[in-house]
Order: sequence, then structure tokens, then C-alpha cells
Amino acid sequence: MAQIEQSDKGKKKKGAQKKMAIHVDFTPMVDMNMLLITFFMLCTTMIKSQTLQIALPTNEKVEQQDMNKAKQSEAITLIVDTQRDENGNIKKDDEGKPMNIVYFFEGQPQIVDDNNDGIAENSNLAKEVFLGNDGSVQRGIRKILHDRNKQVLAKIDDLKVKWRAKELSPNKDKNDSIYQAMAKEIRNDSTLTRPVVVIKATPGASWESLISALDEMQINQISRYQIDNINHTDSMMIEAYNRTH
Repeated sequence: MAQIEQSDKGKKKKGAQKKMAIHVDFTPMVDMNMLLITFFMLCTTMIKSQTLQIALPTNEKVEQQDMNKAKQSEAITLIVDTQRDENGNIKKDDEGKPMNIVYFFEGQPQIVDDNNDGIAENSNLAKEVFLGNDGSVQRGIRKILHDRNKQVLAKIDDLKVKWRAKELSPNKDKNDSIYQAMAKEIRNDSTLTRPVVVIKATPGASWESLISALDEMQINQISRYQIDNINHTDSMMIEAYNRTH
């Protein structure tokens, strides 16, 4: 509490004002602070930090010889690109989104060069775009990847039903950890038909197009994928596609 003390020390001149000494006792304030800290500690709910669960790629390195042995329905190469104007600026659609595209082919590249002049007339290259779902229906390159990983996705969907119903464990944290471990086993199950995806980018591709391709790996629960450099054959296929379409 505050106290005001009158000082009468020393001789005073006649008519001089009396000096007052003010003393403030902060002891009650310290007690109040301790009570508030204790109150907040007891009433605070500790929240577990929320982290994004990412389906990391498996340690299975996709070598060229593995691509040669991969089945046509499993091996797929994505080549991401971004449409640009004559000044090199990224083109945008009516919604203001960058016009990112993705070329893809299954298995090994197949080039048709009837004239033997080193210029491809045709190839097994196709073109798609990045699109979200229309309700529960996949579109664009997502549908291509979804159809090639149907066995894994079907098992994970069944597992999700048990996870949401807490059938794996009544404890939330344990239920989540069991789900993540079992989902990882499904993604890496060699008995299932799983795609082998190689992601490449053209020199004109934006960083967003590459990120979009990696997002599709997570959405479609694909574990066997890697990023590689574009080569001369890939460039020939893209040129042939753009000439004929």
C-alpha cells in the first residue's frame, strides 16, 4: 500500500512548504501476480502441436534399369511446364492462376522418326493439366495417377474408415500413430500394383508447377517417385507433340 510520510528533519524556514515522502509497498502486487500465474497454469489446456503428415517417398531408388523392367501400367514420367508469353511472363487463366501443364508418358519413351532426320514426328507423349476434384471425381493428371494407384488408395480408404471410428485405438494419439504406420506399410507394399513416377521440369517451368506435381504424389499416396533432369529425348517428344496438336 502507498504511504505518505511528512519529513520534519532539519531546520525549516518560515513559510517553507513541508516535504512529503511517498513510499509504495509492492508486496501485495507480487502476491497478486503469483496468484494470476497459478490461475493461468491450472486453467490452461495444453494443446498438442498440429503437424502436417507427409507421405514421404520410399527408399527404393528408381534406377534406369528398373524403369526398363517396370510394367507399362506402373512406370509413368511427368514433365511439368508453364505457359509463357513472348516476353517470358507466366500466362494466367481467367481465375488469375498460372497456366501450368504437365506432359506424361507411360513406360519408356516411344518416338516415331520416319524420315530419320532426328526430328520426331510423333511419340507416346500426352498432355494434361493440374485440376482439383469435381466432388469425388478426379480430374486432370490427378485422375491418371489415381487410376494407377487404385489398389493402394482402396486399402488406405478402408483404413481411414477404421481411423475415423477410432477402431485402431480409443486413444486419439495412439489411433493417429497406428494409422500413420499402417498407411506407410500399405504405400510400400510390394505385392500391390504401385506406379513408379519420375518427375521432370522444362527450363520454362515455374516452381509452382513442380510443387503441384509433388502435391499430387501426396494426394494419391504414391511412395515411389523421384525428381530427375529433363533430357534431349524428352525435349524432342514435347516439340513433336506441340507440332501435331
